[in-house]
Amino acid sequence: MTFYLVRHPRVSIASGICYGQSDVPLSERFEEEAAAILKKLSGIEFERVYCSPLSRCARLAEKISSLTLFDDRLMQLDFGDWEGQPWNTIFESEEGKKWFDDYLTRRCPNGESYNDMLARVRQFIAGLPDIRGNLLIVTHAGVVRAFRVILENRSVEKVFEKSIAYGQITVIKNRNAEKKE
Repeated sequence: MTFYLVRHPRVSIASGICYGQSDVPLSERFEEEAAAILKKLSGIEFERVYCSPLSRCARLAEKISSLTLFDDRLMQLDFGDWEGQPWNTIFESEEGKKWFDDYLTRRCPNGESYNDMLARVRQFIAGLPDIRGNLLIVTHAGVVRAFRVILENRSVEKVFEKSIAYGQITVIKNRNAEKKE
């Protein structure tokens, strides 16, 4: 099985705002960006298309396939009370400093830790049917990184070294996937 992980297109929200699981609108360039993504994916057959239910992902996935399967486990990290807040404000707060020092295990106020998100992505992967072909997953940068941690056995620190652009396609051949129980 080969995973084609697509980060959603650019959003229409001020730079520097935490938006995690908030359902924010896509930018006015959505059609142009979607066309570029579709062109890169043309000629690739997908056995299944999965998608985060947030509209910034769903609108793109629906252009790719009318048979898209939506799954909450593919949503971005839940930043809880920090959703919609400026990152600078979060970072300067006492709770924010504690979280940035230990985002793997410390949960955002009324939200998740990175390990929580890894667990739900791991659960999603474990529940996939045995497919030999290609899977397309339209999701978020944090989830793409989680797939790389799980399927490529990379450290969390390593996957954060490179940014993931809006509309970027990450391909992972499922050579190291965890065995289903």
